[in-house]
Amino acid sequence: MTEAHVDGEPTPSDVDDQPDEQPDDQPDETEGRHDPAGLVGGPAHLGTPGPPLDRKAPFYWGFFGGLGLFTAWWLFNAVQAIGATLVLIVVSMFLAAALHPLVLFLERRGLRRSLAVLTVVLMVLGVLALFVVAIGPVIGDQVAAITKQAPDWFAALQRNDRVAELNDDYQVVDKIQAYVTDGDFLGNLFGGVLGFGLALLGAVVNGLIVLVLTLYFLASLESTKAGLYRLAPASRRDRVGRLGDRIILSVGGYVSGALLVALCAGLSSLVFLLVVGLGQYAVALAFVVALLDVIPMIGATIGAVVVSAIGFAEDVHIGIACVIFFLIYQQVENYLVYPRVMARSVELPGAVIVIAALVGTALLGVVGALLAIPTAAAILMLTREVFVRRQDLA
Repeated sequence: MTEAHVDGEPTPSDVDDQPDEQPDDQPDETEGRHDPAGLVGGPAHLGTPGPPLDRKAPFYWGFFGGLGLFTAWWLFNAVQAIGATLVLIVVSMFLAAALHPLVLFLERRGLRRSLAVLTVVLMVLGVLALFVVAIGPVIGDQVAAITKQAPDWFAALQRNDRVAELNDDYQVVDKIQAYVTDGDFLGNLFGGVLGFGLALLGAVVNGLIVLVLTLYFLASLESTKAGLYRLAPASRRDRVGRLGDRIILSVGGYVSGALLVALCAGLSSLVFLLVVGLGQYAVALAFVVALLDVIPMIGATIGAVVVSAIGFAEDVHIGIACVIFFLIYQQVENYLVYPRVMARSVELPGAVIVIAALVGTALLGVVGALLAIPTAAAILMLTREVFVRRQDLA
């Protein structure tokens, strides 16, 4: 039997079942409370956070993998679209690095950097102006003379029994003669009159762009280096700066050394051609030899073949003399001139030079061949100073 209760008086169970009521005048504890994100009411009013995304889910990998591939494809197309501009920038940077030792030389003689850069710029512009005014017309006239004389040289080649036999089998001489002596040779080479004009205009514009960028890079080289070195951690900034300065000096030494070697080749060829009897073409051919000698490995050989072919076309004895001269000079350049000039700039094994030149030529043509050796020297130096030293300490 349970005890009876007075009507209207709640039982203990009824009291436990009823929720606690707060007076209307008592403020809510969560009212006006702010979470760190600035949301009124606190995080409890936003609901319970769900579980994080499953990074092992196929959809997650597929979406972000596809997004990465799309980004990589877009970057590749963007770099490919501005490839020509990047080549101009890289060439300008290498030329600025080549002129940097001259600026440092003037600074050591007491000139401020601004005056040293201005002096180097004026010297470069003066040399270019002298070349265009004094040597350019001579080269143009001699190239025209070579073009005019080409039909007679081909006729002389055809009179040779061995050459005539090869021409009867493969028509090589006839095809070359028809292509070179055709009145529209330049038009065919550059795609018509409009194409030749555009190619010439493009070459002039690219030359001006390289000149302007080179001067800008040369003037701002120190501030650019300082800005790049600040991207490295403070604990490694000094070592990064030393390695970067060594690379810049190495590149500058190589480019200036290559230009010096090419100048020696051009002047030697000029003196020889004046003595041997090719004075009417001496300046143009010496310029071709100097220009091609800048290209590693194959440049000097191509220049020698061109000059020797013209020598044989003029006279057999002149051709033989040209072959003997270039054979002797290339040995002198390879074993005496080149090692002495490059000893302080790059230290590369012969196999590395050959591989670097081949890879650079395959990637960027002549420009790649010019930039391959200093780039390989920089990579080898970084490998030796960073990776090998770390392995030695491990």
